[in-house]
Amino acid sequence: MTLRLGDTAPNFTVDTTNGKIDFHDWSGDSWVFFFSHPGDFTPICTTEMGMTAKHAADFAARNVLPLGLSTDTVEEHEKWISDVNETQNTDLQFPIVADPDHTVATLYDMIHPEASDTQAVRSVFIIDPNNKIRLTMTYPMNVGRNFDEILRVIDALQIADEKSVALPANWRPGGEVIVPLSVSTEDAKAKYPDLKVLKPYLRTTKNY
Repeated sequence: MTLRLGDTAPNFTVDTTNGKIDFHDWSGDSWVFFFSHPGDFTPICTTEMGMTAKHAADFAARNVLPLGLSTDTVEEHEKWISDVNETQNTDLQFPIVADPDHTVATLYDMIHPEASDTQAVRSVFIIDPNNKIRLTMTYPMNVGRNFDEILRVIDALQIADEKSVALPANWRPGGEVIVPLSVSTEDAKAKYPDLKVLKPYLRTTKNY
């Protein structure tokens, strides 16, 4: 199944390290950072799980629930969490999906046969409170994720929704934003007192 931006994230009911969840009920009115791993007790995955735990306050401040997945059991996950906490000096609290039969991984196209028939690649799904997929990223098995970028793009998506603006390359919170082409320059001048018209199609303003 190929999932595209704007698709409704498929629902599932599954066991996790925090008990059984119905995905859509569990996510509620929150955004979700749903990410997969090749397997428990692996080095890159251990650092990524630790980094997710270390950013717990950052995710909470953005109303984002992290949800991990690997194709192992709850029992294996729980043993691995002890290693994550010990080696990464953290306290992992978010749930990790148990998916030994690959049901969820297959539903979200996380199994790439040319990489592995049995392990999920490093997929990322950012899902909004309406259960819509807003961003996807796929990392190879031997390269860890960039959590600065994950937090940056969540900020960008949320500000784009809130302010009805677009975000330029390398945008960071507080940086200038782009006025979308759906707004005329005349209306933009009235709405944004510090509007910069670089080209008729490229208008920027401060991020209020």
